[in-house]
Amino acid sequence: MAFVALATAILSCSNDDMISDVQTQTQPETSKLASKTQTYKLRFGIVNLDGTKSLSGNYDVGSFLAENTATGEVYDTYYGGGFQALPAYNEGIPAGTYTFSAMQGQGGWAGYGSVTGTVSDAQVDADGYVTVYIPMTWAE
Repeated sequence: MAFVALATAILSCSNDDMISDVQTQTQPETSKLASKTQTYKLRFGIVNLDGTKSLSGNYDVGSFLAENTATGEVYDTYYGGGFQALPAYNEGIPAGTYTFSAMQGQGGWAGYGSVTGTVSDAQVDADGYVTVYIPMTWAE
C-alpha cells in the first residue's frame, strides 16, 4: 500500500497539459459580483498508460476530485460505486487553480496521478466544458 502511494506521488503530473486544448470564447462584460459567483462545468477523462486520452469507457475510479489550491475546498463526482463511465462530470466549480485527481475504485485495479490547472473562461471548450484528463499511473 505504501509503495502504491509513493508511486502515485512520484508519477503525479503538475501542469496544464492534461487540460484539453483551449478554444477561447468571447464572454460579455459582467459585473464583479457576477464574475465572483460564476461557475464552470468540468468533464473528466483518463490518460491511459500508453499516453492516449480517453473520454469513453468504464474505469476503476471511485471518484474524480478537484481541490482548490487556495481554499482547500474539494469537489467530487462520487456516484456511489467503484466504477465510473467516462466522461464524468462535475458542475458548479468556481474559477481558480485546482489539483485534479482520481480516487482508486473498489476493484483496486488501477492507480491515478494528479494534475494542477486553472479553471477559467480561457479553458472552456466548444462544448461548454473545462475538460481535464487524469493520468493513469499503473494498472493490473
